[in-house]
Amino acid sequence: MDTAAATNTHLPEPHTGLIDARLIKIEDVARDTKLYTFARRDGAKLPPYKPGAHIDLHLPNGLLRQFSLVRPADGNPDSYAVGVKRDENSRGGSRYIIDQMKVGDELKISAPRNNFPLVEDAEHVVLFAGGIGITPIWCMAQQLKALGRSWKLYYACRSRADMAFLDTLEKLEPNLRHLHFDDEASGVLDLAKAVAEIPASAHLYCCGPNPMLKAFEAAAASRPRNLVHVEYFTPKEEAAGQEDKLGGFWVELARSGEEYFIPEGQKVLEVLFQAGVDVDYSCELGICGACETKVISGIPIHHDSVLSEEEQASNEKVMICCCGCATERLVLDMQLLFACLG
Repeated sequence: MDTAAATNTHLPEPHTGLIDARLIKIEDVARDTKLYTFARRDGAKLPPYKPGAHIDLHLPNGLLRQFSLVRPADGNPDSYAVGVKRDENSRGGSRYIIDQMKVGDELKISAPRNNFPLVEDAEHVVLFAGGIGITPIWCMAQQLKALGRSWKLYYACRSRADMAFLDTLEKLEPNLRHLHFDDEASGVLDLAKAVAEIPASAHLYCCGPNPMLKAFEAAAASRPRNLVHVEYFTPKEEAAGQEDKLGGFWVELARSGEEYFIPEGQKVLEVLFQAGVDVDYSCELGICGACETKVISGIPIHHDSVLSEEEQASNEKVMICCCGCATERLVLDMQLLFACLG
């Protein structure tokens, strides 16, 4: 996951669970792609995590970005490693990291969160990655290999020069990996064909650019939902044009009884912060899961890329950074924790 947090002057910097860290190593792993390793400034151990987890980087230039962890951890690790690909179309996060950051730089990072967990005891796991989407997928592959589980990796890039960890991947047994290069194959990876050849009982994971993820979901549409796992690192829906779907309803905090009107074009998250409600958040795009909130009543309109279709349909929880509401009132399992000081 490599995401750009929305610029929003209404919200303070997220403050929960931040860790003072230092950049201790930078490695080239492909063209325009580097591996960045961070450790705690005080030298202590870091919180544990499982494959599929990501962390927030609070960059020295004020930007907030999320990146997936690349290496599996056994217990509390000494460091976190994330992969970053320079993206000229990004909003500045990857460019800043690759062009400006150097070993020794200090910053704050979050503890890991995981919206893309690996089923480690699955009978068989098939992993699909595209471009920088390899970062959580490679973490999973290393864990499955260490556990002696049955697995296979499909990894697609535009060219060999763009494929991260290529030297290591080529050393894997051929039956464990299928490496696809668009320029050599004269086209993109045939996901429908690949998925059709996978046993029906296998768990499937995919992370990559949105066109690949949509093609993967279409190819796996007939499979049981609990066996198909996808992580988006950009929103499924473009942010532009969503404003008319936001606002125009009341939010009630069930645990304390306060209620707030959400004006047209504003987010629930914005209004609650202005009112002094303390809530975790990170990406503001509906892709990190930090602001997940339990729904007591009302019918939210979901715009996130974290919850599954079944979870969205159940209306039991919602990401308040990007949701709308189909009813006049949305009652959330929250309370006012402190008064807004203006």
